[in-house]
Parts: sequence; C-alpha cells; structure tokens
Amino acid sequence: MPSLLRILVACLLGAFLVGCTLPRGAALQSEVLKASSDADLPFQVVEVTRFRVNDLARWPTTGWSGSYHWPQAGRGPDSAVIRSGDRLGLAIWDSQENSLLAASDSSLTAVPQVTVSPEGSIFVPYVGDVPVSGMTPDAARARLQTALGDIAPTAQVQLSVVQGRNNSVDLAAGVGAPGRYPLESRNTRILSILAEAGGINTSLRHPLVVLQRDGQRYEVRAEELMRDPARNVLVRGGDQILVVEDDRTFNVLGASGQQKVVAFSKENMTAMEALSEMGGLSASRADPKGILVLRDYPPSALNARPGPALPQVVFTIDLTDADGLFASRVFPINPGDTILATESPITRVQTILALMGSMVGFGTSLGNVTN
Repeated sequence: MPSLLRILVACLLGAFLVGCTLPRGAALQSEVLKASSDADLPFQVVEVTRFRVNDLARWPTTGWSGSYHWPQAGRGPDSAVIRSGDRLGLAIWDSQENSLLAASDSSLTAVPQVTVSPEGSIFVPYVGDVPVSGMTPDAARARLQTALGDIAPTAQVQLSVVQGRNNSVDLAAGVGAPGRYPLESRNTRILSILAEAGGINTSLRHPLVVLQRDGQRYEVRAEELMRDPARNVLVRGGDQILVVEDDRTFNVLGASGQQKVVAFSKENMTAMEALSEMGGLSASRADPKGILVLRDYPPSALNARPGPALPQVVFTIDLTDADGLFASRVFPINPGDTILATESPITRVQTILALMGSMVGFGTSLGNVTN
C-alpha cells in the first residue's frame, strides 16, 4: 500500500507541476528576453560591459536635459549691472579751451541725474541716447566717455548709480516667507536672499533651487549650492527664485529590497547607486546575472550615433563578475527608467522541492494512517 500511495502522490505532483503556475514575485530573465533572437523584435537588448559602457554613456539622454544648468561666478554679467529705472549721475571733466561741455570758468560739468529709460538708455547732451542697461558701471562709464569723444576728445567721465525700482527679486515658493525682497546692494548673493526669506523649507525632499532670469531657467540642487562657493552667484533685480522638489524618479520592480518609485537622490546616478537606493537585491530570490534596465527613447534619438536602433531598449547587467560590477558603477540611470531585478531559477527549483517534500510527507503520513 505505501508503494501505491507514493506512486499516486508522484502522479498528482506531476499533474500539478504541469498544469499549474508556481507563485513568484518576479519574472525570470529568460522569460523577459525569450524573443531576443527574433528578427522582428520590438525592443533592443544591449549588454552593459566595461568595454561598451563609455559608448552607452554617449547615447541620447532620456527623461531630462542630462545636467542642471547654473550661471557660474565670473561668467556673464554677475557683477553690479545697470537696470531700467536706475538713476545715473554724470560728472564730465574737460580741460580743453572753449569746451562745449564745461563752463568757461570751470573744467567740470555736472549733469543732473537721469533715469535709465524702459529701453535701457540715457540721454546725454550733444550725444543723444546712449544704451547702458545690463552694463556694469565701469562699462557704462567707458561707453559714455567714448560717445563724448567726437565733441570732447579729452573729456573724462565720472559715473554714479542710484538703484531704482527694478532693484528687487521675487522669492516665489519653497522658502519660509515668499515675497518680493529689495536688494540692499548689487552685491547680494543668492544664499543671502534665501536666508533673508527664511531659508529653504525643510519639508522638501531633495530640493532644487530654480532661478528664472531674462527668459532663461537655471537649476541647481540645494546641497550643491551650499557646498560649492562658485554656485553662490549674485542676484539681479528682476530675478525670480523658487525652490521645488526634484521630481525625477525611476521605477523598481522584481526581486529587490523594495518595489516602488524611487526619487533621484543626486544629480546623476549610476546603476550601482540606484541598486543601493532601492535597497539592494533580495538575497533569497534575485538573480544577480539578470539586472535589467528598461528605457524608452524618442524617435529623434534613433538617428543619433552612437544611439539606439529601436525606441525601446533593455540593458542587461551581470553582477556576478568584475566586468559587470565595474560597468554598473559607470552606467547612468535616466529619469523614467525601470529597473527589474529578475528572479533566480534556483528559487523555482527550491519551491518545487519544498512542494515535493510537503507532498511526500503528506503521503507518508497517509500511509501510516492507512497501515
């Protein structure tokens, strides 16, 4: 009788394994890529290795521009500049006789303060309108002196600036006290104005400082702004500043420490950093040979060289050898990527063996009862 029971249990187990699907938490790599040999494959499979990772890094970036752009100190007119509404005082020195500018008993002519027009210029007698908006006081003085050269070649100009109505910035969001803040001087830097507005809200996750200036948008992560003195640029009248959360994310699925949408914790993240951010791999389930990164490319990227051949690409990473490990430390993760940690085939075998052990134990118990 026990032999008959064992045969019966084996038959039932075989029927169960053939007709049923074992419960799993993730797909096997072979299942995801099972059509990779087809000529009409709807996606491209690319192995990430040390020898290919540099070329892969040059593929078009997806999900964002590829880097944050921020005005650097010393680049562009970051020093004090003249704006519309400022008032300029001119003192013109001319030592030549019969000067058109100076009185007969003096070599100095003081021009009453003039307001920079909405078009960015001031009117100078005998010269006309001279553009000065966007220039530093030294550059504006040199331009005015050059403009006077035709009527007074020896003239020298002194220039004073009284800041006008455009000497303020707007703190729109993400700070303790949003509002409009007048600049005490043109040497005010962005960290100073953020501090004056109550600092960055501590509730923001991975805050991003956004500067809107002259129709351009600049961005920098808050921790980078505070770490690098070169990022602490001068603000200008008319600037608009807001602090927002970095909304770039990637998806995590499969046999990983967590399955969810993960936010970027830094400006650029590699595959190795992303694996750490998602809690690593499940030691009992994950297949370290089968880390897959799924990415969508726009049609415009298909013409890039180097670049993808198809709009959907599956990058495969093998973490069981040094080549894959080193490549994962360089390969970039883009916003919108999906990282799939596939399940190890051994997990399925272990599940089958556990089921067999349970059924054999059940059959043995049943045999003992019948005996």
